[in-house]
Amino acid sequence: MKKVLALLLAAMMILSIIPMATAESTDSVGVFEADGYTYGEKFWSDEPVTYTIFFSDASWYPMVDTWKTEGVFEQIRKATNVTLDITSYDSNDYMSLVALDLGTDRCAYIIPKVYDESGWVDGGAILPVSDYVDKMPNFTWFYNTYNLKADVDTILRADNKFYRLPGMHQAALQDYTLMVRDDIFAAAGYDVKELEKTWTWNDLCDILIGVKKYMVENGMCEESDYIWSDLWCGQSGQGSGGYLCKLVGNSYDVASGWAVGNGLRFDFDKDQWYLSSTSENFKEFVTVMHRLVAEGILDPETFVQDDSVANDKFFTGKSVIQGFNRSQLVTWMDGLNKGLGEGNYSVYITVYPAGSNNYVAENTRLENGVCISKGALEALGEEGFIKMMRFVDWMFYSDEGYILTKWGPEGETWEYAEENGVKIKKLLPGFKCGGLGIAGSDEDVDIRLKWGYACGNYFYAHSNALRGDNLPAVVQDYDIRYAEYRDQMPLSPATVLTPEEIESTGLIQADLIANINAWTIQFITGQKDIEADWDAYVQSCEEYEAEELVKTYNDAYIRTKGE
Repeated sequence: MKKVLALLLAAMMILSIIPMATAESTDSVGVFEADGYTYGEKFWSDEPVTYTIFFSDASWYPMVDTWKTEGVFEQIRKATNVTLDITSYDSNDYMSLVALDLGTDRCAYIIPKVYDESGWVDGGAILPVSDYVDKMPNFTWFYNTYNLKADVDTILRADNKFYRLPGMHQAALQDYTLMVRDDIFAAAGYDVKELEKTWTWNDLCDILIGVKKYMVENGMCEESDYIWSDLWCGQSGQGSGGYLCKLVGNSYDVASGWAVGNGLRFDFDKDQWYLSSTSENFKEFVTVMHRLVAEGILDPETFVQDDSVANDKFFTGKSVIQGFNRSQLVTWMDGLNKGLGEGNYSVYITVYPAGSNNYVAENTRLENGVCISKGALEALGEEGFIKMMRFVDWMFYSDEGYILTKWGPEGETWEYAEENGVKIKKLLPGFKCGGLGIAGSDEDVDIRLKWGYACGNYFYAHSNALRGDNLPAVVQDYDIRYAEYRDQMPLSPATVLTPEEIESTGLIQADLIANINAWTIQFITGQKDIEADWDAYVQSCEEYEAEELVKTYNDAYIRTKGE
C-alpha cells in the first residue's frame, strides 16, 4: 500500500503537457480558446452582467452586508464585472431548500456547495456540466495536469456525463482529526506524540481511562464526569454521528457518519459492493465506540448536543479531547485562552487512531462542488451561458479567483513576504482570520467575519501549494505525520447507474440510511445491545431492501466494467 506521502510527492512531480481531446475522449478534457480566455488568463465581462447564485450560510460566521458592499462579492465584481445576486439559506437546511427551488423561477443559475446531486439529475433541473468543461480552461488544466480522470469518473451518470463540477485536489486531504490536552495526557504518563504512530481506538480508550483516573485523583473531575464531549456529531451531525462516526467508521472500513452515503463499500478481494453497515466490521466499529461511552469517557450527549456546548466544555477544561479541523485552529486557541488562560495549557493535533485498517478517512481528491441549473441556459442563451461558464471556471478553478476569495485583494488585506528565503502570503497588520487559522488581537479585523474571505462556499480544493499557503507550522506538521503514519485507501471503482436505478436506489437509500443511522447511535450510546439486538438490526435493514440496493450496485458495476 502506497503511503499518502508518496502520493503527495508523486502528484507534485507531474510535469505533463495538457493533451488536447476529441469530444469522444474521456482520458483528457480539451482546452477551449476564444476571446482571449485561456488557461492563466483573467476573466472579464466587457458589459456588466448579473448571475444568480445560492449561498450556504454558516451560523458560526454568518454573511453580513459588508460582504456585498466591501468584501468578497464586491471584489469579485471589481475583478470580473460580474455581480452575484445571492439567495442565502442557512447551512443546516441548505440542500433541502435548494431542492425545493430546483426547476422553478426561484432557482439560481449557480448552485455551489453541493455534496450529492444524484437526486437532481433525472428530473432535468440541472445540466450535465461535463458538456461544457471544454469551455473551462482552468478546470481542464487542473484535471489533466493532476490526472483526475479516475476520480471524476466516480461521479459519472448513466449517460457517461457528470452533473457537478467538483472541487478538485492535487492530493487527498485529511482535514478532520482530534485535538488533545497533551499537558494533561503527559501528566498522566502518556506521550501522545509517540503513541499516535501506532495507536488504535481501543488503545485510545485505555489511555483515556488512565487520563481520567489521573484527573479524578487530582480533583480535576468526578468519577461520574465524562472527559470527552464532542462537537460536529449532534445537531450538526445530521443524525448520523457526524465527523466522529465518519473517522472511526472508516477505520473499520465502514461508511458512517458524514460519510455514510448509501452505506456501501467495495470489497476488492471479491470484486463487488456490499453493505458495510451490517458487516462484522460495523459490529467492531460500534463496539469500540460504545466502549468509550460505557467506560465513562465519551459523553453520550455528544450525539444530540449543540456544538457550543462541546466547545464550552473543552475551553474550560471539563473535556480533554475534541474534534479539530484546520479552519478552527484560531477559534480553538482563542477559546482556550479565554477559558483557561494563555500559558495554562498545551494542546496537540493528533493523527487519529487506526481500527482494523490503517487508512485515513479521505481517499478521494474530490470535494463538494457546483451544479448549474437548466434555467441558466434558458435565460442566457448559448452565448451568454458559455460566458457564465467561463466566469464559473475563473471563480472556482483559477489561481486568481481562489486567492481572491480566500485571502482578499493583494495589498488591501494581505501581501507577499519573505520568510527564511521562501515567498509566503501574510495578512497585513490589523487583520486576522479564523478561516485561515491566523490569529490576532481582539482589535484586529477578522477578514472572514467582516468581508467573507476564506468562506467555505468558494475556496476549497486546489493545488497543494495554494491549499496550504495559509497553514501554520502546527498544521503543516500534522499533515506530514499523517502522511507518514497512515495509508491511502484505494479508490472505489466507477459504478454508473441508469436513471431508473438512481430513482429506485434513492427511494431505498433514504429510509435505509435513516434506519442505519438511528441504530448506529443507539448501539453507541447503549440504548440497544450490540449482541442481543444485532439480528434484529440486520433484519430491519433487510426490511428496508438493503439486499436490493447491493444487487443494483453490483449489476451496475458489472455493466460499467464491461463497457
